[in-house]
Amino acid sequence: MEWLPWRRRAHAAEPTRWLMVDVETSGLDPARDRLLAIAAIGLKVDWDSRRLAVVLADSFEVVLRQEEPSARENILLHGIGVQRQKEGVPAREALAAFAAFAGTAPLLAFHAAFDEALIGRHARLALGASPANRWLDIEHLCGVTHPEVRARSLDEWMAHFGIRCAARHQAIADTLSECDLLLRIWPRVARECASWREVERLARRHRWVARG
Repeated sequence: MEWLPWRRRAHAAEPTRWLMVDVETSGLDPARDRLLAIAAIGLKVDWDSRRLAVVLADSFEVVLRQEEPSARENILLHGIGVQRQKEGVPAREALAAFAAFAGTAPLLAFHAAFDEALIGRHARLALGASPANRWLDIEHLCGVTHPEVRARSLDEWMAHFGIRCAARHQAIADTLSECDLLLRIWPRVARECASWREVERLARRHRWVARG
C-alpha cells in the first residue's frame, strides 16, 4: 500500500528533509469542511552548517475531486473553480500520492493544527490511517524567535518581513511564502537548535513567551 510510509516514524536518523505544507478547503471548520487541495515544498537542512534551503524541485500539488463544488464565495478566495474541482484527483489516489511524496519527513505549516486536522480526517476516510509524520507550527517559531513583533496571522508576519505572495490563498503560492517566512526567522532558530527535536522544543516555548 502506498500510504504505509505514514506508519513509520524515523527517530534514529536526524531528518534533513522537511516539507512545508499548505491546504485549501471549503471552509474554516477542520471537523466538517472539505479538503480541496494540498501543496508541499521541500526544505533541506544541513545541521553541520546550520543552513536551510528551499528545494523547489522537491514540490507537490494536488486538487482533490469534489462531487459538489464549494460555494462561490469560497471559490473566489482560493481560485479553484467548479470544473477544476470536479476534474480533480480522487481522494484515495490524491492522499496516497501525498503520503508517498511525504514519506517520513516532518511537516511544517502556518497554524499547522488546521492542516493536520484536515489531512488527517480525509486520510482516515480515504486510506484508513492518519499521517504519522511529526507536525510543527511555524507561527510558534515566529513568536518564540521574534517576541517583539505584534503579528499573529500569516499576512501580518509577511507584512513584517516584506514578503509578497504571488497568489494569496492558492496553496502552492502560500506554501512558498511560508518557506520564505521560515528562512527569515531561521538565523535565530539555528542559533539555538542543532537538531529537529531541539526545533520542536523551541516551538513549544511559545506558550510561555510574552509577545508584542
